[in-house]
Amino acid sequence: MSVFNQSRSTVIRLIIAGIFLVIMAQLINLQLISGKYKALAFNNAVYPKVKYPDRGIIYDRNGKAILNNTIMYDLEVTPSQIKGVDTNYLCQLLDIDTAEFKKRVITAIIKNGRYRPSIFEDLLPPLVHARLEENIYKFPGFSLVERPVRTYPFQAAAHIMGYIGEADSNIIKRSDNFYRLGDFVGRSGLEQYYERVLMGKRGVEYMIKDNKNRLVGKFENGQYDTSAVAGRNLRTYIDIEVQQLAEKLMRGKVGAVVAIEPKTGGIIAMTSGPNFDPNLLTGPEKQKNFNRLFLDVSSPLLNRAIKGQYPPGSTYKPLGALVGLDEGVITSASGIGCSGAYYGCRRPVKCTEKWGGHAANLRLAIAWSCNSFFSNAFRLAIDNPKYKNSREGLTKWHDYLSRFDLGHKTGIDLPSEDGGNVPDTADYDKEYRGSWNSCTMVTIGIGQDKLLVTPLQMANAICIVANKGYFYTPHFVDKIDGETKSDTLLNKYRRKNEVLTHISDEDYETVISGMQDVVDAGTARVARIPGINVCAKTGTAENYRMIDGVRTKLKDNSMFVCFAPRENPRIAIAVVVENAGFGATWAGPIAALMMEKYLNDTLRTERLKEVERISQADLLPGYLVREQYKQDSIRAYNWFKMTKDTSVIKRFLQRSIPKPEPAKPAGAAPVKAPVGRITRLNTEGILPVRQRITPTSNIYWA
Repeated sequence: MSVFNQSRSTVIRLIIAGIFLVIMAQLINLQLISGKYKALAFNNAVYPKVKYPDRGIIYDRNGKAILNNTIMYDLEVTPSQIKGVDTNYLCQLLDIDTAEFKKRVITAIIKNGRYRPSIFEDLLPPLVHARLEENIYKFPGFSLVERPVRTYPFQAAAHIMGYIGEADSNIIKRSDNFYRLGDFVGRSGLEQYYERVLMGKRGVEYMIKDNKNRLVGKFENGQYDTSAVAGRNLRTYIDIEVQQLAEKLMRGKVGAVVAIEPKTGGIIAMTSGPNFDPNLLTGPEKQKNFNRLFLDVSSPLLNRAIKGQYPPGSTYKPLGALVGLDEGVITSASGIGCSGAYYGCRRPVKCTEKWGGHAANLRLAIAWSCNSFFSNAFRLAIDNPKYKNSREGLTKWHDYLSRFDLGHKTGIDLPSEDGGNVPDTADYDKEYRGSWNSCTMVTIGIGQDKLLVTPLQMANAICIVANKGYFYTPHFVDKIDGETKSDTLLNKYRRKNEVLTHISDEDYETVISGMQDVVDAGTARVARIPGINVCAKTGTAENYRMIDGVRTKLKDNSMFVCFAPRENPRIAIAVVVENAGFGATWAGPIAALMMEKYLNDTLRTERLKEVERISQADLLPGYLVREQYKQDSIRAYNWFKMTKDTSVIKRFLQRSIPKPEPAKPAGAAPVKAPVGRITRLNTEGILPVRQRITPTSNIYWA
């Protein structure tokens, strides 16, 4: 053989050997190293069924479950496994069309990829679930997954408990992919704040699939299964019966109620009106119900107890009295001659009491809520001679109110709390260009002007008075089951805040005595409870709102704060009822019933009629009807512009239309709009006649 042929033969042998080595290497890689095809084969034969844990249960102070768990089912889809699905039949079972089917599959691919399961339809109604369970083998790529769902046996505490919803892309991103599509997370209330405690830990159950995609048994006898770990339970300070009573009393009203245990800061009850049944935001109708609540202009989803900001009115006066006493500008014997107004500034401050001697000393001034006395006391504190000027005096006053935990968030264990407003020198410099004095803001002395507080802050401030200078940060949760040292969430709520303990007990007793006089002989005799010394303060705060672009003066807000018993305070309450008049008219009776129920664990028989009277009173302001009409009309028109669909407009026009304003007489001169700020003095703000809510209306008042 020639040398050339020998060389070519060697090259061919080397090429064949190289190919053989590549094949062998690939075989070794596939069988010993790479797990790709093994994983594909595993995924084709084994279905990892996610086992969602039971979320922790929340109990009241007496061990009653405020919320609990039940089981519903989600329909999940894995797009890569959809093969030969009878789409029409599946759409028929789910009551959707094929276009919606394709849209959901595409959405699942975009959000979660082809190979990962995504929720196709969540929280199936029982009838739909039963039909799918019989036929699920006909739909490769689809599976039924158990889902623990919240139930609320007392139908109460919606704003406190919050609700859970599916994790969206933002939540998944913020959690560094700890959550995935299909996971439910707390979206508000205690559900959100204690999410890491309540959520538990997911488990996985590996199931074998046959050639028809039916689950036929456990893989490897469950050797690789992991159990779901239930979330931990929360034990709260809430008294669910007092909570239910508060919600009943606030029915048909706008405002809020907060009740706190002064010695611990534990919240006994909290409600916001209008309210709603928390069961509306669970189950298959949750999204529809959420939309209805969201579009309601009365804002039932808003927790006014922590987000409503109100001038405190005369409920501020006990705090103002303590500031004046500690600053030395007034004493327990200080008095003022008041004949119905305070004339110390250019603009008189009116007082509801005109009879002589009602402000002869501090206790009387508190008992009869004398505006003249407290306007003067505020000015004396701001113009205190020991400070160089009013600027320093206002700064010192601001420091006092900060110590009463006003002007900033309290730190309650709920998300989205607002901090209210305690004005400082910067606020007045901005508005008056530095040219102001104590008369500029004299109505702060009666809880008006720029001073704004939340009902929670009002209740907490009165706890400081009851405790004579200290408080615990308001909170709901007393204990967490299985609590450890790493459960730092509760540590800050067990820390005693001694903010005003330097004020003498004598000064506190003077103010507290005045507050007891309010109930025994003053403006809040409606709050008396036999055998219990109740300390309280009524408030009637001016109430303005922008309606149709005009600043409109509405009916005053009814305000009330109290604590009892005086000797050993066990409960402190703040009540706000918007557009309801004097503090003793509505807010006071509400607080009195709650105190009696909590302290005596029952209500006297004769008081049950009062519960019914208050709960049946409809104090919802009329402007809500007008605002709802306007918002619905705007939405109907915008929908028509987008779709050219007149059906929404037709439904809207079927509802009663607000009556037009009466026509002016012929030849009447046009009214010239005034220059500057416009204030409309009308208790209901130029409103339509109150109309009954019809089934076609979007208005929802719980």
